Amino acid sequence: MIQLNRRQFLASSAALTLAPPVWAQGMQTLEARPAMAQVAPSEYPQTEIWGYDGMNPGPLIRVPQGARIQRRLLNSLPQPTAVHWHGLRLNNAMDGVPGLTQDAVAPGADFAYDFTAPDAGTYWYHSHNKSTEQVARGLYGALVVDEPDAPEVDHDIVVIVDDWRLTAKAELVQDFDSPHDWTHAGRLGNFIHGRLAPDITEVKQNQRLRLRFINAATDRVILMGFSGLSGKVVALDGMPLETPAPIEAFVMAPAQRVDFIVDVMREPGEKVVIAFQDGDKAYVLAEMAITGKAGSAPRRKIAALPANPITRLSNVSSAQIAELKMEGGAMGGLRQAVYQGEMLDTGALVDKGMIWAFNGVVGMTDTPLADIGRGETLRIPIINDTAFSHAMHIHGNHFQEVKPDGTFGPLRDTILVPAGETREIAFIGENPGKWLFHCHMLSHQAAGMKTWVNVRA
Repeated sequence: MIQLNRRQFLASSAALTLAPPVWAQGMQTLEARPAMAQVAPSEYPQTEIWGYDGMNPGPLIRVPQGARIQRRLLNSLPQPTAVHWHGLRLNNAMDGVPGLTQDAVAPGADFAYDFTAPDAGTYWYHSHNKSTEQVARGLYGALVVDEPDAPEVDHDIVVIVDDWRLTAKAELVQDFDSPHDWTHAGRLGNFIHGRLAPDITEVKQNQRLRLRFINAATDRVILMGFSGLSGKVVALDGMPLETPAPIEAFVMAPAQRVDFIVDVMREPGEKVVIAFQDGDKAYVLAEMAITGKAGSAPRRKIAALPANPITRLSNVSSAQIAELKMEGGAMGGLRQAVYQGEMLDTGALVDKGMIWAFNGVVGMTDTPLADIGRGETLRIPIINDTAFSHAMHIHGNHFQEVKPDGTFGPLRDTILVPAGETREIAFIGENPGKWLFHCHMLSHQAAGMKTWVNVRA
C-alpha cells in the first residue's frame, strides 16, 4: 500500500462514487456458501472465503424507500447461519438473531426474509450466528434504500471497509476463538481494504459524489480520511443529519456508517485519495484519477437529506432508566459474574469462553435489560468500566446520545464508548419486539457482551 504522511492524511477532505440509482432487485435467493475471492492485492493468490452468492462483499441490495425486500437465504455452509439486516427498523421476526427472533438456519436449509424498508439510507446485512467467525470469513453486503427525492450527484458510491487477518500466502488465519482476541480489543487483522461499488477509478473536477462508508470489520475501529474533495457529512448510520456537518478525518466503529456528499476540487491530472490511518501512518485505500472538468465551478450548496419517519427526542425527564455497566476483559478486574444462572469466578468463565459482563451478567439473560411500552422513552447510561472501547449497537431502533448539557446527538444505531468513559443514549419505543443490544466488537459479543430490550406492542 502507498504510505501517506500524517499531515496529508489529517488535511484530507471527503468522499466516493457510484452511478445513477438503478434498483438492484437482484436474485431472490441469497446463498451463503464457500468461495474463492481476491481479497489481497492482485499479486497474491485468492483467499478462501464464505460469501453471499459466493461474493465478498455480497451482492448490493438497492431498493426505493418503502419497498418490500424478499430474500430466501439458502445455507450452503458447513455450520448454521442467519442474516441480520443491520440498521433497518423492520418487523422483529425478520431481524435475524438466532435464539431471540428465529432459529439458526441449518446447513442445507433455507429461511424466507420478507420485510419493508421504512427508512432511506445506507445499511448492510451480515451473518448473526457465530458472527465472529462468519463475518470474518466475509459474510456481509451493503443494502441501500434510496430517497424518493434523492440528491443530484454524478456518482453514488458504496465503500465497504474491512479488516482481514491473512497469512503471507493470503490465506485467512482461522483462529476465530483466540482467547487473547476476546479478552482484549478483539480480532484485529493485518490487512485493511475497501471495496467500492461501483469500482470507479476516474472522476472529473467539479463532479458531485455521494460516498457511503460502511465499517464491516469484526472488531477494528478505523480512522478514515480523504483528500481532493470538499463537502459535508449528510447522514450517520443511515439517518440524515438535520444540518449537514463539516468534514474532518472520521472514526468508524465496527458496524457504523457515514454518508458524505462532496465535490471534486483538485485539478485534472491530480487524484482523489481515500485513506485510513494506522498509528502514525496512513495508507491509501482507493484512488480516483481526475481526468477533466465537469463544469467551471462547484455546484450549489449541499442541502440536508429528507428526514426519515422516526420521532426525535425532545424531553427525557420522564423516561425509564436502565443502567448498563460494562465489566471484564483483560485488566478488567472482573472476579466473578453470573453465567446461565450460576455465579462463576474468572477462571471458570474463561474456560467457557466468557469474560465480558453487563451488570454482572455474562451473555444473554431470560429477562430484558428494560421493558417499555410502545411510545415510551428509554434512557440507557452506558458505563465502560473496562480497559477497552466498545461499540454498542441496538437492533430495530435508532437512538440519540443524551449530552451532559441536556442536548441530543444525531440519530444512530451504534455508539462507540471509549475505555473508562460513560455515554448515555435514549430512544422512543416505536418498533415493538425483542431487540438485541450488544457490543459490535463481535469478539466481545461472543464472549458475553449482549443483552436485549423489549418494546411491547
